[in-house]
Amino acid sequence: MTTSSSEGPAQPVRKPQLPALTGLRALLALSIMLFHFTPPHLQLLSPLIDNAFVFVGFFFLLSGYVMTYSYSDRPGPLLQRDFWRARFARLYPVYLLSLALSFDMLRTEWHAHSHLDFLSGVVLTPLLLQGWSPSLATFWNTVAWTLSTEALFYVAFPWIIRLPWPKSPTRLIALLFAIWGVGLLPHTLYILLNPDHLAAPLDRYSYGYWLRALKYTPLAYLATFFVGTTLGRLHSSLVLSTLQRTLLAAASLLTLTVFYAKAIPYISYILMHGGLMTPLFAALILGLSGQNLIASVFSWRPLVMFGEASYCLFLLHFNFMNLLRHYQVWERLHLAAYDPWISYAATILLAFAALHLIENPARKAILRRRSIPAR
Repeated sequence: MTTSSSEGPAQPVRKPQLPALTGLRALLALSIMLFHFTPPHLQLLSPLIDNAFVFVGFFFLLSGYVMTYSYSDRPGPLLQRDFWRARFARLYPVYLLSLALSFDMLRTEWHAHSHLDFLSGVVLTPLLLQGWSPSLATFWNTVAWTLSTEALFYVAFPWIIRLPWPKSPTRLIALLFAIWGVGLLPHTLYILLNPDHLAAPLDRYSYGYWLRALKYTPLAYLATFFVGTTLGRLHSSLVLSTLQRTLLAAASLLTLTVFYAKAIPYISYILMHGGLMTPLFAALILGLSGQNLIASVFSWRPLVMFGEASYCLFLLHFNFMNLLRHYQVWERLHLAAYDPWISYAATILLAFAALHLIENPARKAILRRRSIPAR
């Protein structure tokens, strides 16, 4: 989930970087952390924070968009082996770090699962396959199910990029909405059929096998990724002025603000999980993919630096903050009065440390061995 030209075997002319999308990633990752560990006294932001789970789909949308933006116009074919090695170098070192830091969580998993399920989780999770099992998707590192989904997208992308995409903006927009509609079908059928036989209205605490399948398994997000790749093609075919991008970004932000402020109580939880807001997110991405006033706000250098550590923050925050609580770290240090704010600060510092000490050095080392440029 990067916002600049991705790694590849060739070195064509670089496309302009998209710093506003990197800044956006910072806000998305921070919102997800607050969703999992909600701070007190922020009632004004509660409609946003309480529904920040939708930003996981936003990340998948960004992933499809940025990879298409980076690779669609390259003169030579995309070599699968080099592409996959580059993606591995980008994601797996920090993922391995997240499993090592949260190794103590396996004791909890041992008591929560049968011996067979525990063994399956121990095997599947390091292989990025846990997301394919609804019951084991959140095994070991709760948020790492997302990497099972990303792994599917990375495996498929070299073929997706070769598909005969429409050329005209009108057809691409129509295709985008068609894919979005198809992606909502399983979630709509879930509402109609209620296969888990749940009596209460669905919310983040509802539990059911088929509900977990829609929330965590890779195929449930395939349409969102395809919308992202379609959006990347649309970006290449559109010629938008600075004013048009400004208006597009402003309109999407305003609509999202009104939606969160007024519409949230009336919207189905499972439809939101299924990508109901994807067109608004897509409009915001297009608006931020060029120079304009709103994009300059999201391109603020400290925010971009935060965005560069957003993957580390996302992957490490859940288990790290739970470990801080489990071992009563702040109570032992007589700093409990400053929690959860001190926990947020410690988690952000950990994310920056992981970026500079693990993610960047490991990626460069892996790519240097195979002569693949890190950027």
